[in-house]
Amino acid sequence: MQDRKGGCLCGAVRYTLKSEPRAIAVCHCTHCQKLSGSVVSFNVVVKEADYEQQGETKLFIDQGDSGQPVYRYFCDGCGSPILAKIAAAPGKVVVKAGTLDSMEGLTPQAEIYTDHAVSWLAPIAGAARSARSH
Repeated sequence: MQDRKGGCLCGAVRYTLKSEPRAIAVCHCTHCQKLSGSVVSFNVVVKEADYEQQGETKLFIDQGDSGQPVYRYFCDGCGSPILAKIAAAPGKVVVKAGTLDSMEGLTPQAEIYTDHAVSWLAPIAGAARSARSH
């Protein structure tokens, strides 16, 4: 496996993923819509130990459907969302795939929070769909 690299728009934050994603998902929840400024967020999940970052991020503490915190990290310079750490899923990080240098070979395995999906967006072929997180 070759390491995947990524970073923010201005280049102040760079990271390396040292393992293949444990999950690849598109999220339709309203928080991801607001965070991404779009209708979905494309995410890869890796073990926290396999995520290495250079540069500083700012933190926004959100609240997930579980009632537990979601720690959202973004670049203070350009505002790019980089990753989230979900208290309900310790040991994992959810990286915003749009910040990767290449999304080659990443195909969504799941769509979550489809109860918030816009009606004009077709389901992704081959991806499991869930009205909520799984």
